Amino acid sequence: MAITQLLIHAPTVDSLKRAQNNARNLLKLESDAQVEIVVNGPAAAVAVTLTDEDILSRLVICRNSLQAQGLTAQAEVKQVDAVVQYLAHQQAKGWSYIRA
Repeated sequence: MAITQLLIHAPTVDSLKRAQNNARNLLKLESDAQVEIVVNGPAAAVAVTLTDEDILSRLVICRNSLQAQGLTAQAEVKQVDAVVQYLAHQQAKGWSYIRA
């Protein structure tokens, strides 16, 4: 069976909480799954306060959202110029998408 590659989009504070739970639940069932929590909008303000290393290693944060809100992401967190572009490119590569 192919390895699951999943993008969990979290644009709001509540969706970021759900996304973290979704990622943990999937990884309990499929420890080799590739899961990214893709954050933009209001969720960015909470994402920059997270400390869970497993979650931080899966975060992808929008630079546009960070700049618009005057935020700085943790050093280990992946940043992309625009989440909309990143989501489109990853889906074109075969990744699945859900919105939390």
